[in-house]
Formats: sequence, C-alpha cells, structure tokens
Amino acid sequence: MRLQQFLARAGIASRRKAEELIRAGRVTVNGQVADLGSSVGEGDVVRFDGERVRLPQRKVVIALHKPAGVTTTKQDRHAERTVYQLVPDVPGLHPVGRLDRESEGLLLLTNDGDLTERLTHPRYGVRKVYRAWCRGGEVSLAACKRLVSGVELEDGPAKALEAKPMNGGARLVMTEGRKREVRRMLKAVGYPVERLVRTQIGMLELGGLKPGEWRYLGPEEIAALTAEPPKPKPQRPKPQPSEPAREARRPRPHPAREKPRSTPEAPAKPRKEAPQPKPRAAASENPADRNRTQKPREARVKSQREHLPSRKGKRSNH
Repeated sequence: MRLQQFLARAGIASRRKAEELIRAGRVTVNGQVADLGSSVGEGDVVRFDGERVRLPQRKVVIALHKPAGVTTTKQDRHAERTVYQLVPDVPGLHPVGRLDRESEGLLLLTNDGDLTERLTHPRYGVRKVYRAWCRGGEVSLAACKRLVSGVELEDGPAKALEAKPMNGGARLVMTEGRKREVRRMLKAVGYPVERLVRTQIGMLELGGLKPGEWRYLGPEEIAALTAEPPKPKPQRPKPQPSEPAREARRPRPHPAREKPRSTPEAPAKPRKEAPQPKPRAAASENPADRNRTQKPREARVKSQREHLPSRKGKRSNH
C-alpha cells in the first residue's frame, strides 16, 4: 500500500497530513528517508520521528464531550489540559477534526485513518451542527442569509450549509472545519461568539454525554458515520399529452345543458301594426241632433222589459 495510506491507517494523521509529513522528511522506510509515493510491504519497517509505526490490531472510535478550556492536541507545551488526558491511551489515537480551546461539544478520536479521511475531507460533505450563543443575542434572519450565501474571511470565502436564528444566538450546519471558522463567520456578520457547542457529526449526536465524559462507538454507529446520506430522487418532468389526447380528455358538456350553437340571425319580419280605433264622432251641440241619436228613456225601459222572463203564474208570499 501507499506510504501515506499506511500512516493514515496507523493513526498518525490523515492522508493529506501524512503527505506533508513525508515531504518534511520525518518518515523513514527501512532506515531511508521516504519519498512521496513510496510503497510499504509486510516486512518493511516504518518510523515516524524515530518511533516505529505499526498498524493497529483493533480499530477504535471514541466519542468525547470536550469541555471548554481543553486543547485538542497531543503535543502542546502551553496547554494546561489536553483531550488525551480524558480518554484511554490507545496507540495511534488522534482527533477527527478539531475544536478550539474554548469550544465545547462532540469530538471523535480514532486510530482509523481512513475514517478520519472520510469524516474530514470536504468532498464527502459530512454535516457538523453547531449551537452558538452570541454577544448580540439572537442572530437576525438577514445575518443568517448572509452566512448561507457566504462571507469573506482573511483566508477566503466561507459559508454555512444552513443557518437559523435561535434564542441567544444561532444554529449552524457546516461541511468544512477551518480554524475557528464558525467564530470568524459570526463575527463577520456582527455577532461575536460567547459560547460554541458542537452537537452533531454526521448522524451521531452528542446525546447525554456530560462535559469530560466519553464512550466507545459500536459497529452500527461507525457504519452510520461512514454511510453516505440518501440523495434526493431527481424529479422527472411529466410528459405533456399530445393535442388529440388533450382533446379526448377534455370534459364534454351534458346534452341537456349544451347551449345551441349560434346561427346567423334571420332578417326580422316586419310586425303588423294593430288597427287604430276609429275616432268617435264629436257630440253635437244641437239638442235636436242628440234626440235623433239617443232613444227616449221611456222607450229604452220598455225595450228592456220585453226581454225579461214572464212572471205570470207566480204568486208572491208577501
């Protein structure tokens, strides 16, 4: 196998860091300073800074609740306490990523370099969730949008995968872990961090671990850490129906409700005018003329009596 892969599996460093160690001349193979790209077999003796490097017999992953004030390093003469004082002494044990001295929360340590590479390299996009309490209180929605769109830092642009306002600060989801990145991003948008806790790595949560406590991870938890998140299924565009099919699916109106089709209007027939009443002859002012046109009252009464039924043969009771 490649020398950098051998060093990673031995827990010395990740593959990228192992390449830097090889370039620096700190690694030897069979007494000779190794070159980048060298291969290692079963009988080869590999040393790092003079100490022999062996592959671990058993892979170990430890979850630690790192307290504030503890340094994530093995060799730091200025550090009062390190994480190695809190966990068992396992050959090749190294932290998976880092938390700065004042930050708290979930920290993984392992002797499996391949796992370290899988969890720390940006191309794998492993999610890390942070809960921050800020000096300015709850981070505004506008500032969270800036964190997601990206802010400019001294070592290049940085952005969060998610950012959400929370009581007293914010919740951030990151996929990379540059030095003090979360603190610098929040400071860039006007919210300096007072307290920072990492609550989740991948699918693994901090859970009920109290500051300073640790536990070994089981095989299922390790497998869940390395499992790739499910990718969303691509949505296929719905096929558009052809014109005949669209016409066939169009609802037909009920025959009884169907409106008659419009036909060109026939020319209207002229209406017959109603006959006008004949004007009455004006009444004559001469009394003699009136007497000629009207019967005398006695003649009219006599005429009416002639048309009444006969009352002969009937007696009156009165």
